[in-house]
Parts: sequence; structure tokens; C-alpha cells
Amino acid sequence: MSNVIKSTEYVPVEQLRMLEAVRRHLRQDAAPVEEQAEPLTAEHVLNKDEQLASLRQSILDDAESFAEEHVRNAADEAETMLSETREQIDAWWTERREQDEQLVESLKQQGYDEGYQQGMAQAEQEIQQAYERKIAEAQAVLQQAYQAKEQILQEAEPFVVTLSCAVAEKVIQQQLTVDPDIILEIARRTLARKRESGTITLCVSPEQFSFVHAAREELGFAIDSQAELEIIPDTSVNDGGCVVRSSLGSIDARIDTQLSEIKKALLQVAIQQEERIDDGA
Repeated sequence: MSNVIKSTEYVPVEQLRMLEAVRRHLRQDAAPVEEQAEPLTAEHVLNKDEQLASLRQSILDDAESFAEEHVRNAADEAETMLSETREQIDAWWTERREQDEQLVESLKQQGYDEGYQQGMAQAEQEIQQAYERKIAEAQAVLQQAYQAKEQILQEAEPFVVTLSCAVAEKVIQQQLTVDPDIILEIARRTLARKRESGTITLCVSPEQFSFVHAAREELGFAIDSQAELEIIPDTSVNDGGCVVRSSLGSIDARIDTQLSEIKKALLQVAIQQEERIDDGA
């Protein structure tokens, strides 16, 4: 029996290789986004949620399609294993019958009927055990495939968040170059939140100081009439956004800070979803 049915050892799919394939695919999809940015208004740049959600869903759909294809391939492989096993069993039985037909008369004449029946029972048991092993191996293939699918999606989610934030940051920086008035809009909205008297300091990047300072009178209308607006360059403020300080505290409206907070929130959501999946398993 061991010469007819050879056991096959299934090697699980390497999850790192699959995840690398997903990352390559995601990078290919993400690259054109940076090049195709069209000029936006200040209002458009400040409301990127819908575009980022669409990008995130598109990449997740691609990752799920990849995982589904992996599961289908695993199912085909399992079916092939079972089919080959059945063919081997049939071939073994055919060969065994041919041998039995030649030996049965001599065995009966020698009084080995009992031994013959025992041999047949043992052969049947060996075949049944071999078939059950093949079924178990096929089930293991499918189980590993489904686990790999879940792993792909779980690993893809944080990567999608990071990618989306990186794309958003670059798109915003491009639009700041095309439409520098966006800086003034961000500063105006941030100053409007400081409804107090006294000195209010607007900190901007050194590169944008001259442009913003030229609009000082216009920005002054955004604060209380009893307040005094001071605009200074601040090396801690990168291109884009601003920091507003007063005696009552400060408001950090730097773009990189806001994107960082969005990224943290999205990653926290991804972690919670992963924990719910693990609890359900």
C-alpha cells in the first residue's frame, strides 16, 4: 500500500510573500495619484475625506480580490489531491484483485482462508486511513488559505491608512504651491477660533512669512477688534498650516500635525476591527 499511495506534505503559503505582493500592487495603484492632482480650491483641500475613503476602499478591494483568488487556487489544489488519491486507490484495488485471483485458490487449498480474510480487512483499513489522511490534508489546505486571506486583509488595513495619509500630504503640498491662498484660508479659520483680546501671535513657516505678512490687514478681520495680530516666522512650522498662540493657549493647525492625528485615529479603528475579527475566530 505504501508503494501505491505516496503521502504529500502541503507547504503553507508564505504570508510574507503574499503581503509583499499586496504592497507592490498598492504602490503601483498609489503612484499615479500624486501625478494626477488637479488644482483645487482651499475648500476642496480642507475636505479630502471622501477622496481618501475612495482610495482606501479601492486598495482594500484589490487586496480582497487577491486573497479570494488565493483561496480558489487552494480549493483547486485540494480537489486535485483528492482526485489523485482516488485514482491511486482504484489502481491499487485493481492490482490487488488481479493478484488475489491468482492466489485465492492456492490459499484456500492450504487452509489459509482465515489469513486471507484478515489480509483483506487490513488492506481495507489501510486504504481508509490513507483516504482520511488525504481529506485532512485537503481541509488543512483550505483552512490555511482562509487564514492567509484574513491575514492579508488585516495587514493591508494599516498599510492603506499610512499610504492614504502620505498621498494626502503630497497632494496638499502640491496644491499649496499651485494656490498659496490656501495658507491664508487656513490661517483665517484658525484665527477665527481665538475670540479674545490681547496679543494673538500667528506662527508660519519662514518660507511663507512674507506672503502671509503681506495679508496681515486682511487676516486682522478674523480676530476680535480688541486684539492685536502679530505674525512671526517659526522654523517648527513646515510649509503649510500655522500655529496660533495667545495668553489662553495655542492652536496647532500645522498640516502635518492634523494628518498625524487623522492617521492615529484610522489606525486605532483598524486595530479595533482586527481585535473583533480575532474575538470572532
